[in-house]
Amino acid sequence: MEYIKVFAPATVANVACGFDIFGFAVDHPGDVVEIRRKPEPGITIEAIYGDEGRLPTDPNRNAVTVVMLHLLAHLNITDFGASVVLHKNMALGSGMGSSAASSVAGVVALNEMLGSPLTRKELLPFAMQGELMAAGAAHADNVGPSLLGGFLVIRSYNPLDVFNISVPRELYCTLVHPDVEVNTKDARLILRNEVSLKNAITQMGNVAGLISGLMTGDYNLISRSMVDVIIEPVRAILIPEFNEVKQAALDNGALGCSISGAGPSMFTLARSAADAERIGKAMKHTFASAGISSTSYVSGINMEGPRILDKY
Repeated sequence: MEYIKVFAPATVANVACGFDIFGFAVDHPGDVVEIRRKPEPGITIEAIYGDEGRLPTDPNRNAVTVVMLHLLAHLNITDFGASVVLHKNMALGSGMGSSAASSVAGVVALNEMLGSPLTRKELLPFAMQGELMAAGAAHADNVGPSLLGGFLVIRSYNPLDVFNISVPRELYCTLVHPDVEVNTKDARLILRNEVSLKNAITQMGNVAGLISGLMTGDYNLISRSMVDVIIEPVRAILIPEFNEVKQAALDNGALGCSISGAGPSMFTLARSAADAERIGKAMKHTFASAGISSTSYVSGINMEGPRILDKY
């Protein structure tokens, strides 16, 4: 194989009450990576589009190529050469798994080009290396669902133990990205290291309720469980008009509304595409009323994960 082009989807991490243990993939937006073989060994970044020149082109400092270098080292391949083109189709620091989508597209493309020596699930630890470099923590709640599709639960990080749960086919997500940026590292630094027993008990109940509600299609239980008493109250202060936008979403039929990843994007879950579209318009209108432009996306839960767009 001389060339491959792969799309990897954006994701919603945490999903309200599931900090660092829940995440799901959406249909769009997402990043695209192209890899083309070259005769001389080594990985180079030929071009990056959509980043406004902000991302490094050093292969050792970019999430798309760091994961590729880790995979080549694991496979003990020293004579492989390729140039990489990265298409960033979402804002940096958006809370939609921007760096994760790049890492996943890169590692999936390289694995396919090498003849698929590893399964998608076996690629997860390599994709997490991109998160370690980009966000300062090798968490899997973005790269996991982007790589494996669907709604993912990370039961344990040591050892790494992840699994998918079923969700209602009619479930839709609205993602709204306001034109502000929140740095993931900064968003983690403001979190408390300890929580009260009362909040821990409440959060565990909501985690269990959300899993049960999703797997049984109990929308009322999903709605009651989409409550984050630990992370959201702290991070919400980083998002202008958060409370007003959240209330607009709930008033227009959202099952629940919270922060996507580290923010500033906000997400909701809804019973239908029509509900999700209406909710997105209400959220955008509320941001606009405060002078903040925003972009909205409506999607079902992406069960497929990365897609190969072209290869030869």
